[in-house]
Amino acid sequence: MRRLDSKITYFPEHILREHPLPERFTFPFYYEPHPLTAYAAEQLMHRLETDESLEHNFGLGKHEHLPTIGKMFGVLLIKDLEGKIGFLSGVSGKLAGSNEHEFLVPPVFDMLTEEGFFLREIVEINAINEEIERLENDPKFVQLLTEYEELTDQEEKKINTLKETLRVRKAERDRCRKTGEVPEEELVKQSLSDKRLLNKEVRESKERLHLYKLQIAKTEDQLEDLRRKRKTRSAEIQAELFSQYSFLNKEGKTKSLYDIFRNSPFGKPPAAAGECATPKLLQYAFLNGYEPLAMAEFWWGASPKSEVRKHKHYYGACRGKCEPILGHMLEGIELDPNPLLDSVEKDIEIIYEDDYLAVVNKPSGLLSVPGIQIYDSVYSRLQARWDHEAPLVVHRLDQDTSGILVMARNKNVHKHLQSQFIRKTVIKHYIALLEGHLKEDKGEIHLPLRVDLDDRPRQMVCYEHGKKAHTIWEKIGIEGPYTRVKFFPVTGRTHQLRMHAAHHEGLNAPIKGDDMYGKAAERLCLHAAYLEFLHPVKKERMSFEVKPEF
Repeated sequence: MRRLDSKITYFPEHILREHPLPERFTFPFYYEPHPLTAYAAEQLMHRLETDESLEHNFGLGKHEHLPTIGKMFGVLLIKDLEGKIGFLSGVSGKLAGSNEHEFLVPPVFDMLTEEGFFLREIVEINAINEEIERLENDPKFVQLLTEYEELTDQEEKKINTLKETLRVRKAERDRCRKTGEVPEEELVKQSLSDKRLLNKEVRESKERLHLYKLQIAKTEDQLEDLRRKRKTRSAEIQAELFSQYSFLNKEGKTKSLYDIFRNSPFGKPPAAAGECATPKLLQYAFLNGYEPLAMAEFWWGASPKSEVRKHKHYYGACRGKCEPILGHMLEGIELDPNPLLDSVEKDIEIIYEDDYLAVVNKPSGLLSVPGIQIYDSVYSRLQARWDHEAPLVVHRLDQDTSGILVMARNKNVHKHLQSQFIRKTVIKHYIALLEGHLKEDKGEIHLPLRVDLDDRPRQMVCYEHGKKAHTIWEKIGIEGPYTRVKFFPVTGRTHQLRMHAAHHEGLNAPIKGDDMYGKAAERLCLHAAYLEFLHPVKKERMSFEVKPEF
């Protein structure tokens, strides 16, 4: 008799007859969902839509009294111990404040168990937080801070008034020196007297303020001790948490988070590492002897403020937190090839070339410059064309963006062209197809961007640490379900046009084929269509235009 596992949902026979099993496991960071994982995801989506017992506000019109939190869900296609095909479901992090859900696999380590150390230790952290809050809001302390601030302002005004009086008196002495109506000896005495007066007032002012500082310091020292203790205890709790996370692979080998991240760029596990859906799903499968066959992850709910996550869209696993973990967990499992490593057979089109520079039409999928794993690029092809003369990179286009790119052939030309880009005297525009219909005809987007440290090279909107990013756009027309637009990037941040198009505070319309911020298609429909600059040597204004193929 087959052991029943409530976490497995088995496929109907007719679905399995319609779709053959995948030949290899999904490359988790860039993929098109296999038909069976797409079916599994649809079943999970239906459950999320209809399960009335799920007390979680996804921002979709239910439980609006709770904070809005969209979530990444995952499905894992598996073969059970008897060879039956089914799928497991999981979620990143907690759901509705709990790790216990009948239809979702458990976490690798459940920090919310009543007998676990985490809940015990968090009581101490909460007690420290309460003591910090009590001291910060103590009426006597608040009053001292207010009086100190007021006294500081009064003393500053008093000293400034005295300085102004002494400045007028000095000006009068300077006049008397010129006329000779007051002896120099008397003027020197007045000057020394004024200096003594100012020094006396400054000293007494500092003494009055120092009395307040001493009283304030007593409480601030207590607060600093508490904050230091909280930081130390939090680090200890985090270290203990990470020591509890131990990940399996196909061969039954285990590795802790610390071992996994020791040789990563982080050096240590980032916050929430191990809480993503795919590691949870694989861990459950390995623990129970199931064979993982394919995976898919999708976003459910309202888009977060900083990231681009669309409801029901599929996404690859995050690289920062998951790539080191999955590198261990998927060891020994044959994966689909990484499509980003596919070579681009299409040649680059040379639009213009002379002894100083080259202007090319880069095809979509080709790198501008060699990457870590891929050498084939506009750079390498020009280098081969120029008999190993190395091109000098003036600007770049994303791998999936097609269009006009200029490369220099000597340092002076390179410096001159780069200066034009920096001074924004280069005129350029892009053509793109966006998903959906834009109502307005034109506009500007100001959304500061920074890299998502946990999922490079994805970008995030960040008003605190992001770099200024400015895009001007205008609508060209409606084409079926899409809108064709012209982009004029004022700044040149990584993924700027893709983010400004997709983000809900931008156009809220991803570029067609944008697998990172929208939905994958045959290609990214973004094309650098026009470029105009001053030739550094010929001193002629040069312009180039290439229409997109989409």
